[in-house]
Amino acid sequence: MFGVRIIVFAATLGGVAAFVPLDLADATPRQSSKGNHSSGLREAHAKQHSRASYAKREARTHQARKSSPQIAVKASASARLGARPARWCGWWMRSQFGGGPELNLARNWKSWGRPSGPRVGAVVVWPSHVGVITGRAASGQWVVKSGNDGGRVRERPRSVAGAVFRTGGAAG
Repeated sequence: MFGVRIIVFAATLGGVAAFVPLDLADATPRQSSKGNHSSGLREAHAKQHSRASYAKREARTHQARKSSPQIAVKASASARLGARPARWCGWWMRSQFGGGPELNLARNWKSWGRPSGPRVGAVVVWPSHVGVITGRAASGQWVVKSGNDGGRVRERPRSVAGAVFRTGGAAG
């Protein structure tokens, strides 16, 4: 705008678009409605500065996301486990305990490891959900950590009535 040429560079890495303004010397002065072209240049400079600040902020945000351990873990988990399915509690458990893609389906965890009772470290398997016991609440309920619990990884007391418990690795 206002005669300032802008190059738009769309970076496919991370899907980030950066706006890179060229030198203001290339700007073509325009007359404002009041006949003062210097105010038009000031507006152009202010907009250019604003775009440059935006691009710098976006670059910092992108760098922070890139270096964030949480993002790095998600990227490496996807590379190792394959794409996260819509029902992903089993997929998340694979990130914690290993196993093949058949364990993306919660009920398949019933054949993982060895039978057990409820205890810390045991995998708890319901017909359509799977998690790991991490503790016991004052109420007596077991504290379970699982993926896709309300759309996120969550740790909370849960009833384990009717669930199957497994420990270990290879079936035995």
